[in-house]
Amino acid sequence: MASSAGSEPPQQPIFRAVASSTKQIYQLLKCISFTTKVHVRITQDGIRFTADHARVMQGVAFLDRSLFTSYALVTQSDEASDLPQFQMNLAALLEALQIFGATDQAAKAAKAESESYRSNLRNYRPDAFNHQALGMSGTCCIMYEADGSPLSIILEETGLKTRCNMTTYTPESPDEIPFDRDDLSFKIIMQARWLLDALSELAPMAPARFTITASPNAPYLSLSSGGGLGGASVDFSSGRELLEVFSVHDRWVQSFKFDFVKSATEAMRIANRVSFRGDGQGVLSLQFMVEVEGGAVSFLDFRFVPYVTQEDNETESDDGDV
Repeated sequence: MASSAGSEPPQQPIFRAVASSTKQIYQLLKCISFTTKVHVRITQDGIRFTADHARVMQGVAFLDRSLFTSYALVTQSDEASDLPQFQMNLAALLEALQIFGATDQAAKAAKAESESYRSNLRNYRPDAFNHQALGMSGTCCIMYEADGSPLSIILEETGLKTRCNMTTYTPESPDEIPFDRDDLSFKIIMQARWLLDALSELAPMAPARFTITASPNAPYLSLSSGGGLGGASVDFSSGRELLEVFSVHDRWVQSFKFDFVKSATEAMRIANRVSFRGDGQGVLSLQFMVEVEGGAVSFLDFRFVPYVTQEDNETESDDGDV
């Protein structure tokens, strides 16, 4: 963290938002903490945080302006080039938010993560966005004074004010993993906890790969894993009690690195629903809907690039001989 210095700050910052609780913000950002740095873009609708891992996995947490009691952004226009954007250290931001009373909750989460994979299942989902659980009565102000300035987190509680100035960096916007919404092979919507439970069944085998099979016929959705200790699979029927939306055009089979998909378990834990989508090029999209206090809704998006399977390599070789 670096303190701002030098000339007086401008009278009106580019961006200023105030929240009565940091709980929702902390939990949403924690879902994409699989990388250290994140790309931040501030829009009139909210703040978009993008985490990227070698362009094979991306996670996006969008903090809707409805999470804040006040939200003000001053820009020349709503064009992407005119919107404030920068990179910053996500770990530092999460640490700053913990100062505002999230320490107990963070300690609980850390304890759960240090235990076995199964012990993490919905450990604290029922009160994931319970303001009363933290007993907080203060405010949190997020401020970005000017291009290149630090991002300031100002926490005030019972007359005590704490300010954290976090260094921002020249934005290097990661290339978005392409996902073709016009070429969807399948779309399935289910409760997020079903996906979390399925991963917990597959994890004890220490798998390296996670394979998704979506088919218009039984088994309609199959999640399987394989590794040095063996393999396992979980099948879902097409009933609406499990799969609220089920649309599969053709059989779709792709494998992904298990640890990457497991990185999204925090989102599975706090979300209400998840939308599974796969496109024609094999990219997997997981979009999580999270209901927060006051009836507001936030979204978490993850995209994964598939493995190149042995079958694909053999097919390419056969095509080359024709």
